[in-house]
This record gives sequence, C-alpha cells and structure tokens, in this order.
Amino acid sequence: PQWYHTLDLGAGVVTRGWFDARAVAAALPIPADLTGARCLDVGTFDGFWAFEMERRGAAEVVAIDLLDRWAWDWPRQSQPDVADELGVRQNEGTGFELAKAALGSRVERRELSVYDLDPQTVGHFDFVYMGSLLLHLKSPVAALEAVRTVCRGQLLSVDGIDLGLSLLFPHRPVAELDGIGRPWWWKPNVAAHARMVESAGFAVVGRPRRLLMPPGEGQPREPLTWPSVRYKAGRNAVLRSWKGDPHSAVLARPA
Repeated sequence: PQWYHTLDLGAGVVTRGWFDARAVAAALPIPADLTGARCLDVGTFDGFWAFEMERRGAAEVVAIDLLDRWAWDWPRQSQPDVADELGVRQNEGTGFELAKAALGSRVERRELSVYDLDPQTVGHFDFVYMGSLLLHLKSPVAALEAVRTVCRGQLLSVDGIDLGLSLLFPHRPVAELDGIGRPWWWKPNVAAHARMVESAGFAVVGRPRRLLMPPGEGQPREPLTWPSVRYKAGRNAVLRSWKGDPHSAVLARPA
C-alpha cells in the first residue's frame, strides 16, 4: 500500500509514510503511562496512534476507520476517479494489517463511522485520540458529539488548521470551507478547532498548541518555484511537503 504513517516495524524495517509523526508523538499530551486504560483511535488508517497507545501500556485499544471509500463524506459533485485515487492510498486497510502482524499487536480494528460511535456497541474509553479527521467531515461537531458519548476520560483532537487564519485571528473562531470535489471540508484556525470541541460538550484542558506534522519519506517535495508559491494552495503544499502540515492539538475532557 501507499503508507500514510511512518511506522517502525522492527528488524530495521521502517515504512515510507506520507507523514512521520514519531517526534510529534513524544511532544503531544498523551499520557506516558496508559497502563490499564481502554483507548480509542478514531480514523486509524495505518494504525500509528493505536499502536503508540498500546506501546504505552494500554490494556485495550480499539481503532475505527471506514475502509469503504464511498462511505466517506463526499461532496455531491465529486467524481468517481477522485474516489478511486484516494481509495488506492488506503488499499482496503492492508497497511494496518501488515503493521499489526509485524508488531504482534492486539489492537482491534472495527469498520465504523465516527458518527456511529455508541457506548452500547463499543463501550467507554479512558483516552481517545482523534487525528487529522475533522477536516474530512461534513459535520465535525456532530462527530465530536458522538465521541463525547464514549469518552469517560480525555480526548486529544489533533487536526489540520489554516495557519494564516490562526495568525490573523488568534482568538476569534473562523474556518475556511472547501467541500468541492473531494472530502476536504473545514480548515479552522486554532480558536475554531477548540470551539468545535467545546461545542460538542467537552471542556478544553490547558491551551491548544500549534504544531507541524512532519512529512515522511513517502511524501514528494513540492518544488519551490514562483508558480508554486504564487497562490495559497501552492504555498500550503510547499510548507506541508518541506516543513510539515499545520495542525493544532486540543486536549479536553467531557464537560
């Protein structure tokens, strides 16, 4: 598969991921010791965060994702070839299964939409990681509300942000709406990311933080040319592929 996450599988084998979150994992407010905790990874893809929580001692880790690309939040006018191209990246979850086998992991993956999280079917969790997913959802607050029903401890939401809006409006919640042709919907500033979490019934713990999600070896470098930096999309592509994708991390607990 085309790996999304950089994963150290042991014996000198490291996947060529689109993103390399290994250094970020050490800096985020994830408990260093999750011994005895029941954890949830929302939108797991190759499973990096699920395996990380297991490595930190979690007693049980459930990872959810949607392998059926047609079940994603597609805008009405999206074309089938775009869906096929994005589906190739996930490759029916092959990366997760390969990594799980190589790591000897006990993480349980379920094909489940975040909107359908229900304590009657999945139970409750002490720690929930939700990463790089809100921007792909038509209704991010509704998704966070569903997460709220199964979270009895803490939620860490780490998601893509609009860096320019974050610098221009450090305290005012604003977001850019895409929603054309592919499942890229909302790009909030840091304040709007925190407000989404609060609106879903969480209380934010501490101050949200900005970070760059570092590119992995599997992500090609955008050439630094005048056409590439002339427009916002090009500048964002250059920043993402050379330095990292702007994200913010919001730690919260049920209000």
